[in-house]
Amino acid sequence: MTEPGDLVVGIDCSTTACKAVVWDAAGRPRAEGRAPIALSSPTPDAYEQDAEGWWRATAAAIGAAAEALGADDARRVRALCVAHQRESFVLTDEDGRPLRPALVWMDARCRAEVARAVATLGAGRLHTLSGKPPCTTPSLYKLMFLLAREAPELGARRPMVLDVHAFLVRKLTGRYATSLASADPMGLVDMAARDWSEPLLGLAGIERAQLPALLAPGKLCGTLLPEAAEACSLRPGLAVIAGAGDGQAAALGAGIAGPGRAYLNLGTAIVSGVPSQSYCTSPSFRTMYGAAVGTFLLETDLKGGTFTVDWLVERLLGHAHGPGESERAIARLEAEAWRIAAGSERLVVVPYWHGVMSPYWDDDASGILLGLRGHHGPAHLYRAILEGIALEQRLCTSGVEQATGQLVAELAVMGGGSKSALWCQILADATGKRVVRAASAEATALGAGILAAAAAGLHPDLPAAVRAMTARGDTFVPGPAQSVYDRLYAEVYAGLYPALRERAARLAKL
Repeated sequence: MTEPGDLVVGIDCSTTACKAVVWDAAGRPRAEGRAPIALSSPTPDAYEQDAEGWWRATAAAIGAAAEALGADDARRVRALCVAHQRESFVLTDEDGRPLRPALVWMDARCRAEVARAVATLGAGRLHTLSGKPPCTTPSLYKLMFLLAREAPELGARRPMVLDVHAFLVRKLTGRYATSLASADPMGLVDMAARDWSEPLLGLAGIERAQLPALLAPGKLCGTLLPEAAEACSLRPGLAVIAGAGDGQAAALGAGIAGPGRAYLNLGTAIVSGVPSQSYCTSPSFRTMYGAAVGTFLLETDLKGGTFTVDWLVERLLGHAHGPGESERAIARLEAEAWRIAAGSERLVVVPYWHGVMSPYWDDDASGILLGLRGHHGPAHLYRAILEGIALEQRLCTSGVEQATGQLVAELAVMGGGSKSALWCQILADATGKRVVRAASAEATALGAGILAAAAAGLHPDLPAAVRAMTARGDTFVPGPAQSVYDRLYAEVYAGLYPALRERAARLAKL
């Protein structure tokens, strides 16, 4: 790529919004734009989006960033790269037009399909092939549900099956292509072969021709079409670089490259990953491709992250009406929660609002609130949610350490939740580990920007781009409250869900 320019655009198309950040070669943000994405839950366990909304938000966010940058500087943009919410996908016709709403990663209507897949291929083979233990999160089982039960008439049309990256790349370049690190969370990729898996495609009832081409992260997807350039206020012909899922991009944006450190994305979901140079599987984690070619990430994932905080503020407390009302309510709860002692006055939350992935892989799991008494108020519940998520992270990280024999000394945090100093300190105290903020809270968009910068030649290679564009932010170390959380974890939290698991399963089946 020889186009002039010293700026790149990193795109983070997440579950609720698209963010576009213009980065320079030192990893400094020069301009940014943001646009919301609507999320629909028409029935229990159902989560859908208009895939065209992904594109409208992406174009609007890039356009806003370009406008903030100014026309002259916008011509300095050399490449753009997409990171995105994972496991969400849409069925389209051959021209890329959606045939129905997209299914979002949180959609859990496919429990029966998980059981059918296990009965057909076996849980062990599903895990070994895809790197993911069977559960409702991967697209594979949602796709089985969609084509067998929800919309069987679409199967005969042989629709294209596109993850968020593939759908956006089609809009940007006209080509059906996605990144290996974007496609593998779908659960349709043979991780050892680095290709679509014929047994898994057969299980889903689709063929290879219905899927996009697979590219390594950092490779050229194509160039920006004139109509897409106009929508984004960028110049036509701009290089569009293969990106990665938001988790893998966040690891890159946090500078996670070797053992001893894990990234921790405090977003809608709580996703943590430890890098690995070899492919391995364990019930303690799911295995993903890293954004750096040839690497893997051993990930834990709690689907009820800041989503659970939003549930408290919006659904339970009713603060979701005026502009900024939810944010102001969270700020008030945060200020009050600082004054509450560790342990939330004997209130404990197990944050399984969307089931649990690692280490239990139980889609029937549900949230648990233990110890509720009359003196507890909203701030107690707010703090207990933050503490429950932190204790759950301790459980997950301990499982990865035991499975790999490698200790994690530091958690690099990013995402919206990392802006909370209270949450960062609770994480340090509850896990007993050093917690370091990524210098940019937009580590996912930065990871996409790093891939674009390396591909565009702003740095000699990807490791050099990571070194030049990432930095460390504030550090939080375990304090006196660690002893409280040690007892709370050992004596209450670690055994709480296993003690209630059978009852939770019965409740789910009533």
